[in-house]
Amino acid sequence: MPRQQPIERARDELFSHIHRCGVLKATPADQESWMTETMEYLAERYPDLGEKELFQLKSVGMQFCKPVISRLKIEEPQETAVLDEVTTDEGVVLTEEILGEPREA
Repeated sequence: MPRQQPIERARDELFSHIHRCGVLKATPADQESWMTETMEYLAERYPDLGEKELFQLKSVGMQFCKPVISRLKIEEPQETAVLDEVTTDEGVVLTEEILGEPREA
């Protein structure tokens, strides 16, 4: 198995810190502050990384802190509506239902 480059190890460590520290739930300003401090730590831990690589690492980390799911519009659940009822030969009533309107992503 090939040995990882310092940038790859730093990236993996950064993602691990993001998950463990709960920074995903922080405000954007707090995320920026946290990321700046973490980049200082990673710069000390990985002295082979240059400014360009640290900048790229910070950019990737900040993007990782912005999950797509949080951007979706959340709506209240709607009541179930009966669209059609059909009675079978055995007298069983079958219904077709939908659960509200589809949401836009």
